[in-house]
Amino acid sequence: MTQIGVLLPSRETWMTGAHDAAGLVRFARAAEAAGFDSVWIGDSPLARTRVDPLPLLAAVAATTSRVQLGTAAYTATLRHPLLGAHTAATVDQLSDGRLILGLGAGFPVPESRDEFTTLGAQFDERVGRLDETVAIWRQSWSGATDFDGRYWKLDDLSRTLPAASPAGPPLWLASSDTPRVLDRVARHYDGWLPFLPDPDAYARAWTSIREKTTRPITPGLYATININPNPAAARAELDGYVRQYYRRSLAEMSMIQAYFGGSAEECAQWLGRYLDAGAAHLVLRIGSLDADRQLDLLAAALLPTHQAA
Repeated sequence: MTQIGVLLPSRETWMTGAHDAAGLVRFARAAEAAGFDSVWIGDSPLARTRVDPLPLLAAVAATTSRVQLGTAAYTATLRHPLLGAHTAATVDQLSDGRLILGLGAGFPVPESRDEFTTLGAQFDERVGRLDETVAIWRQSWSGATDFDGRYWKLDDLSRTLPAASPAGPPLWLASSDTPRVLDRVARHYDGWLPFLPDPDAYARAWTSIREKTTRPITPGLYATININPNPAAARAELDGYVRQYYRRSLAEMSMIQAYFGGSAEECAQWLGRYLDAGAAHLVLRIGSLDADRQLDLLAAALLPTHQAA
């Protein structure tokens, strides 16, 4: 059965300057009540400042009972790997194993580089450090003793906090579809969370991952949606949202990320192409500053059809 999640509008609070952590918790409760399978939140301490995702998900865990709690995506290498494992294990325990950690290395843009520099992290080594952080997390949660890697040499991991299970929360890679990335997903991760704008490219990439491994991997999709009975109005609002956040047009961003603006029926058909390509867990970002209204529209338009698929 297809799972459908929604991104908590934390980046929208950065866009408006009205930071509201408590409001994000209320939004998560509304998403659970509406029937969504998961709620997700992004990460940016300084580049596009918003609330810290894991403490926020701890609050969501305390006030929900069913939805999975995900990061999309968590820049793990901005933190010491043992501190990251400790915080994640805490949230995983609080949520009774509902946590999913979608992880990203950080985009190669000046704002991200400055963020890494300010926080004392190594931007040019971010990809290798992310994969090594994943290995450290898995070993710390499984009760291993020492870790001897390229970037980190750590003693007595048995002292670290256990997660809800020895395997720890699922670790997904938020990424593109380059051959190197697909190989990393197949070797190191439990899920794949791309933002590919072309369902056919998605199908080819997912086939490649499955050919590389027999390990169970969840195929996700990160897409930005705006629903309106007037398709032109949906696209206009989505374009304004994208321009405010990225300083680029919707046409430009649609070349590299998955966006849809249109009617509910058209949206269901568009997402259906990704489901046919193999996607099993949709993570939907609302492309509007009126997230509450769009949440209701998304729930009515998508949940009855796609969750039954």
